[in-house]
Order: sequence, then C-alpha cells, then structure tokens
Amino acid sequence: MLALALAVLLLSGCAGLPPRGEPPATQALPQYRETTLGRLAATTAVHPRLSGFRLLVSGEDALGALIDLADHAEKTLDLQYYLIHNDESTRAILKHVTAAADRGVRVRFLLDDVHTAGEDHNLLHLAEHPNIEVRLFNPFPVGRFSMVTRVFGSLTDVTRINHRMHSKMFVADNAVAVTGGRNLGDPYYVRSPTSNFLDLDVLAAGPVVRQLSASFDEFWNSRLAYPVEVLVDRTLSPPEGSLALVAPPGTPEPERNTALRDELRAGGLALTWVPATVIADKPGKIVSEGDPELEQTMTDDVIALMAEAQREIIVISPYYVPGERGIKLTEALRERGVRLRVLTNSLAATDAPAVHIGYSRYREALLRQGVELHELQPKLGVPRSKKLGAFGSSRASLHVKAMVIDRRTVLVGSMNMDPRSANLNSEIGLVLRSPALAEQLARIYDEVTLHSSYRLGLAEGDRLKWTKEAPEDREEHFSEPEASRWLRLMLLLLTPFAPEEML
Repeated sequence: MLALALAVLLLSGCAGLPPRGEPPATQALPQYRETTLGRLAATTAVHPRLSGFRLLVSGEDALGALIDLADHAEKTLDLQYYLIHNDESTRAILKHVTAAADRGVRVRFLLDDVHTAGEDHNLLHLAEHPNIEVRLFNPFPVGRFSMVTRVFGSLTDVTRINHRMHSKMFVADNAVAVTGGRNLGDPYYVRSPTSNFLDLDVLAAGPVVRQLSASFDEFWNSRLAYPVEVLVDRTLSPPEGSLALVAPPGTPEPERNTALRDELRAGGLALTWVPATVIADKPGKIVSEGDPELEQTMTDDVIALMAEAQREIIVISPYYVPGERGIKLTEALRERGVRLRVLTNSLAATDAPAVHIGYSRYREALLRQGVELHELQPKLGVPRSKKLGAFGSSRASLHVKAMVIDRRTVLVGSMNMDPRSANLNSEIGLVLRSPALAEQLARIYDEVTLHSSYRLGLAEGDRLKWTKEAPEDREEHFSEPEASRWLRLMLLLLTPFAPEEML
C-alpha cells in the first residue's frame, strides 16, 4: 500500500481539482405550502413565527424519522452529511430515498468527500437516477480508491483538504427536517453489535426549516461542491465485494420507531412550538486557512450564547478542548457564579484518542475553576432512560453536541467544542428558546452523568481522580479508567507532538 501511495504521489505531482463544469444552481422548494408536509406543519403550528421541535434521542427514533420523511416527501429531499457507512441502516434509508425519486421527488445529496473512499461507483450509480443528484464537497482530486492514496496525492493541497463540511441535515419538501449530530450508519442508530454512539437529532418544522434549507443551498451551489460524475473514473472497476448503497427490494427493514409515520397518517405532529433560529457556518470558512471571517463562522454566536448565562450551562460534547479563549470565558462565567457542567468522552469511550490529548491538557485548570467534569463510561450503566435505546453489551461513545443555558435555551447541532469545529470544519446548529426542551435535555444529562459516567476531581497533590457516583456502582480510579496501558502510553508519547489547532 505504501508503494502504491508513493506512486500516486509521484504521478499526481501538483494535481489539482478537475474542471467543475457548470452544474445548475438550484434552490429549495419555494412552494412548500402546497405539499402535504407543508400543509401539516402549517395547520399544527400554534403561531406562524414559531417553529416546532422534538428531540430524537434514541437511534430508533432518528432512523424512523428519516425513513418516514422520505416516504412522505412529494417534491424534494435534500440530504447533507459529513459521512455515511455502507451498512444496513444507510442502505435502508437510501432505499426509501430512491423510492421517493422513483415517485418523481427531486433528490439533492451533498456529502463531504473525506470518507467516501471505495464508494465512488456506488455514489455514481446513485446519481444515474434521473431524479437524484450527488455532489461531493471539497473533494480529493487523485488517489480516490483509498484514504492513504488520497492523502498522499493531496500533499500539495493539505490546507484545503484539512477543512471539512461537518453539517448534517435531512429536509423533506422544505417543510419538515431532521438535523443534529448523527451521520448515516448503524453506530448512529444503535444497530452495531460492537460500538454505538449516544447521539441526538432534532425533528423540526416551521420557519426554521427554511433557514436550514438556505444553508443547504449555499453549500450545494458552492464552487467546492462537485458533481460526482466529474470526479469518478468510470473506467475503473468497483472494489471487489462492495455492496450497493441502496438495499435491494425485499430486504428486511431495520427496527425503527414509527411514531412519526403514525402522526403523519393521522394528520398531526406532536411538536413543541417555540422561538428558534439557525446558526451556521458559511462555505467560505472552508477556504479561510483556519482564520475565518466573523460572518463566516458560528463560533462567536455560540460564545455569545454562553455569555448570556446567569445561573447554569450544561455542555455535552464528545470532544471538549476549550483552548485559552474557552478558559478565559469559563473564568468569567465562574466569577459571576454560573455553574458549568460538562459531559464528554473518557479515553476508554472516545472514538478519537488524539483529540483526548487536547482535552487532557485543560482538565486540571477546569477543575480548579470549579467546572463539573464528567466523562462517559464505555459501557452504559443501569438504570438508564429507555429513551437512549438498547445499547446492550456494545461499547458506547458520546456523539451528542448540545448545550443547555439556564434551563431555558438549547443549542443542538453538529459543532464540537474544540478548535477543529471552531476554525476548520463547517458546522450548523439550532438555537431553541424552550424551557420544556431544556428541561428534557437536562434530565437526560443528569441520568447519564449519574449512572454512566465518571466524575472528575482533584485528590491530594492535585492528582486526578475519577469517581463513579451511582449508588449501585461506586468506585474510584487514579488513572484513565478502563483504558488499556498501551492506549495510555501511546497518548503520553504523542502529547508533545499534537498541535491543538488540528485537534
């Protein structure tokens, strides 16, 4: 593989992206009110300026919502994702999306290119449907058959390819949408037998959906969104043994929640209607070389939300690297008496050990400031909320990106609390002004932190201490709990060489 990668590098030289051509600039459906979903959202709304929401906590809830929206779309489906897995969940979702296209629904599928190795022909085949367009965002120009060859073939363009589109959304008829932290794949819907994500999406209706669609349109029509046909070499054979991205007819359906389907059939949506807005990065952030202009990034919007707090902030983020700016903000909040509670991954639970290096640099400082730090266990404890889904014996990893401010305001989206989300990746989020949804999310936080996390503290000599506080399972640790010696050693060796701006 190394020889192949070197050959790609030598042959590519300063290979750039191919001509993009002039793909048509298209927009979200303007006549959304004329669709069944649009009429249903309008008749359910309690006020035309409010938007309706439901938290999709379990994987079954989220999977069911996507399939049901695909089944009920009449005019358009817009999908924007950072990554997809070629597995049962994705194939089931795309089967229903393709069925919608068969009915005449226009499908626009925008996918970041970083994790598409081996799927070029599948994506090209998907785009051959007359009603489906597939565009890859910020693509790799050469060596597309593996991640190694892609990276080696793009060494002359590292600055660009290091920026990724991390946003997620699924919008039906510009009327009802799902957005949040989940990508497409079994681990996000708690269907993997080995490792699953504790994650969160939001079902949305009302004016906020048009804001989501406006963000989608900006990225879809960006000069960095390439039609898959431009990038894929049709003369190359697909990888041996590869499976199509669309499940064939007759494939058993994965288990899912059908609550939304039942509501749509009954002509009503069980949503909480509240003031809300979308905060989102602009496509220009991708080419900003890590120093985006204020109007291109949502980072300052998030900081402003935190600065509003008077009593309490709950932060849930799989990767938590506050940086010096975050430490100063935390200090200012604590001086005002604001309680700051954080749930992130433990080393044993994280799917990105390198990012844990950045987080570990700040733990002692955060604890001295009085921040309440919790790290998720790799196995969820019991009792736990039924809303989380049936993780069974599989490994759990936190993937929720959310914040609760003063039990009145909720931020849910794709943004991690780390330098990569702040400066390099493009992100999106919903700001909901809702005490009811804030309380619901705070209760989930309390359950998880009590029964499925370690509470961090400082023991004598400022030594870190991890404590399980659940009454059914109390214990203490003085090194990274449940992480192997090899993993702890590897991070110790890597720590001096891990630049924070890349984490």
